[in-house]
Amino acid sequence: MAYAIFDENICFMSEREVHDSKDSESSATMEESKLRDTDVIPPASVMKQLAVAVEAGKRYMTMKDFLASSRGSSPIMERASLSLSAVKSLVLREKDDKFAGEFGADDKVLSLINLLLDAEGHYPGRKVDFANASSLPKDIHGAPPESFIVNLADVTGRLKSLRKMALLWCKIVVELRRLWSEGQYIPGIPPDQIPDLNSCLLYQQLQVINRCISRKKRSIAATEALDSVVRLASSNTDVRVDKGTLPATPVLYAKVSTGELILRLGVDSLSDLTMLETGEPIYTPVMQEEPLLTEDLIKETEELVLRTGSLGAGCSQLLSDMQAFKAANPGCILEDFVRWHSPPDWMECDTNDVINETLDANDSLSGRGQLSTRMQKEGNLWRELWETSKPVPAVRQTPLFDEDLAVESILDNLEDILPHELFKQLFISLLGSGLVSAEATLSNNSNLSKLFCDCKEYVIVTCQRSNWVEKIDELCQVYETVETMVLSPDEVIRITFQPEEPTAAPANELKSRFKRLSLIFRNKDKQLSPQDQKNQEESPLRQPFSSMFSKKPPKHGSPSPADKPVSSVENDWTIV
Repeated sequence: MAYAIFDENICFMSEREVHDSKDSESSATMEESKLRDTDVIPPASVMKQLAVAVEAGKRYMTMKDFLASSRGSSPIMERASLSLSAVKSLVLREKDDKFAGEFGADDKVLSLINLLLDAEGHYPGRKVDFANASSLPKDIHGAPPESFIVNLADVTGRLKSLRKMALLWCKIVVELRRLWSEGQYIPGIPPDQIPDLNSCLLYQQLQVINRCISRKKRSIAATEALDSVVRLASSNTDVRVDKGTLPATPVLYAKVSTGELILRLGVDSLSDLTMLETGEPIYTPVMQEEPLLTEDLIKETEELVLRTGSLGAGCSQLLSDMQAFKAANPGCILEDFVRWHSPPDWMECDTNDVINETLDANDSLSGRGQLSTRMQKEGNLWRELWETSKPVPAVRQTPLFDEDLAVESILDNLEDILPHELFKQLFISLLGSGLVSAEATLSNNSNLSKLFCDCKEYVIVTCQRSNWVEKIDELCQVYETVETMVLSPDEVIRITFQPEEPTAAPANELKSRFKRLSLIFRNKDKQLSPQDQKNQEESPLRQPFSSMFSKKPPKHGSPSPADKPVSSVENDWTIV
């Protein structure tokens, strides 16, 4: 690639400045939103900046290494292929990139962080309706539009140096730790959703953090409710034998087969079942929630199961559910638990049939149903666990999933993340968000919708490959074309559909961009690994690309296109 680190003047950093004065805060926010709304999609310059970071990040193992290395090195040495104008820009900016002290001295970047982590969601957005957004971000394993990840990518790509990108990430991790310790949700991330495995790993990890905050809040509420029930039951409160109603402060008892009243603990809600032996109503208990697994942890778990043959978490979850069920339903039996937990394993009795002739005619269960064949087998795991389980409410059990340990592990991983992996996820997430925004604008344009669909399809097919980073240069060119279609649709239509005529310099530049796009589309199937070829053939997204472009015959004695740089190859292409 030959993209420069783009100058701050191009990136409009002033859009992000936040005034400290309360009187000017409102007007500043309105101005930022106004300026930001002019970017219908994220600028191509931001995408190119992230692309540079992806390439530069390959040489480092952690963000700290990346930061330490960039402190004493010049971006000019890192990008020997930059143009003269880009080199001049970097030389002039080298003087401004010296930090006198710690990162906190940069008030401008701190203001960006404040916008990103604003709990009230004041980060300026674009006037695009994402309610009916396409599945493209998930197709390319990015992050949802307008999520924290996309906003972070937008801010990161607008910074003027690789060093400041690294500093920003380090500060973001510090702020994420602060939000976790204070029990505050990460803005732009759903507060209580399980990880979306179709999104990038970074988005999944932030989902886990927010979900853990919600879990801790529920756990605290459940503990307080249980303590309240025990406290009221130990006082001289009138005994309440439930008959199907759940009071505001439930002190519920169940009558067991001996006639004794036993306090129900850890009750959540009333079910529509009754216990087979006592006829008491069955209540759904408060249970421990299942572990939160991101895609990397799922892979590790699967490998562990295949290597050891252990059922692991499955048995632990089942045992926990049995203990919670016994605590909420004194006098229950295994058949009650199976009917509630696994209905297919309970076969109701047909009054016209004899279920089991070998059973005693006085058996009270024989006329109501029986367990499935697998449940009746000797050595059945469910029966063994039931016999060993004790009535223990979920909040008093050993946790199956330690939220604190899980989040601390995630934050440690984010602190030591590979720079290459971080910038890859930021790039792909912003790319998906930009195309979704462009689709909302171009979908009703009959002249440009076909070309946009070709660009969108190229991005999807390319990003679904394992080696898509090798095509990051082409992805930037395709995105730049989409940006031009959004910002200058009339000019694109004129250049694309009218006969060639002598044009001014700006039009020639646009034409050259479409020539490069033609080369990208024609070469999209080359140099694929066997696995990628198979995946692409099986993909329902694979359709023929537009035949808008054709190739001129090469001049006599000229090198083949494969031996030329892109700037030379594009001269051999023209628009039909």
